[in-house]
Amino acid sequence: MTTTDATDTAADADEVIAGARDRIDALDDRIIGLVQERMAVSAVIQETRITSGGRRVNLSRELEVLSHYRDALGRPGTSLAMTLLELCRGRI
Repeated sequence: MTTTDATDTAADADEVIAGARDRIDALDDRIIGLVQERMAVSAVIQETRITSGGRRVNLSRELEVLSHYRDALGRPGTSLAMTLLELCRGRI
């Protein structure tokens, strides 16, 4: 491999990495938007549940959410689900 080939390869790698990072940034923006939407929907559910005499938190539903994320993403999915639940309903 010549110096020119190595430079071209490094430049190609930099371009691929920059493009992939742009894609990740765009995905992160979408994820943040979806989390904010989830928070808003959760607020409606909590308000409706409280107004109708129920509790703010439905633990059996939260267990379903935890299980769903764990099944889809493995053990780290549980941590992600816990973070989402905390964002959506606050600490309990």
